[in-house]
This record gives sequence, structure tokens and C-alpha cells, in this order.
Amino acid sequence: MRPTRGCSRSACTEPAVATLTYVYSDSTAVLGPLATHAEPHTYDLCAQHAERLTVPRGWDVVRLATEFEPAPPSSDDLLALADAVREASRTPPPSSVPAARGPVVPAPVTQSRPMTEASRRGHLRVIRGEEE
Repeated sequence: MRPTRGCSRSACTEPAVATLTYVYSDSTAVLGPLATHAEPHTYDLCAQHAERLTVPRGWDVVRLATEFEPAPPSSDDLLALADAVREASRTPPPSSVPAARGPVVPAPVTQSRPMTEASRRGHLRVIRGEEE
């Protein structure tokens, strides 16, 4: 479990320090401090990607902060971790031994299915069209 949110840019493993939001109706990109919660239509960026942000030609950039610092772990992060540990300890581990209801007897095999070409290939089949 990662203690902080990571950068939204692909292949970047740095922690996020800023949140980018696009306002399409105004052709504006807003770059501000890291949002409290991850939102579906925003992008979290690390310091390097926040500094190097470029937008499409004709768009404006509104920078709500000029320097970004990583957010310290909040009490919400610690509570979420504690809740996850508690939940994991409540769930009993799956048992490979059947419950003590009596002996397990496998059902007899009455008839085997013939192996056809369709069953060997799974759900895919070739449909041939009419030749011209």
C-alpha cells in the first residue's frame, strides 16, 4: 500500500504534489496544491511534471501555487491503514479442510462427454462466408 498518491503520468513513480484540472469551457488548465481527495477528472502530478506542464496552444494556465511540497501523511491515511488491518484480521483464512459434516464422497462419473472439435477450441469458431 502506498502511503501517498502517485503521479498520474505513466511510468512515473514519484509522489504527487499538485493537482491539475482542465476547464474545457474556458480553455484553461488549473494547477494547484494536491487535492484532499482524488477526483475522477483531475490529475495528480509530481513536482517535476507540475513544473514542466504545457497546455494546448491558445489555452491559459492558472497556477494557484508556484512551489509544491509533498503532502504529509494525514490521519485519514493512518485510519484507512488501521481499518484494513482490522478487516483482514476479522476474516478467517480459507480452510482447505472441509467442515466436519461427514466424509466427502465424490460423485460417480456416469457418462463422459465426447471430445469434439468445438470443445477443444473453446468458444471460438470459424464462420466461412460464401465464395465469390
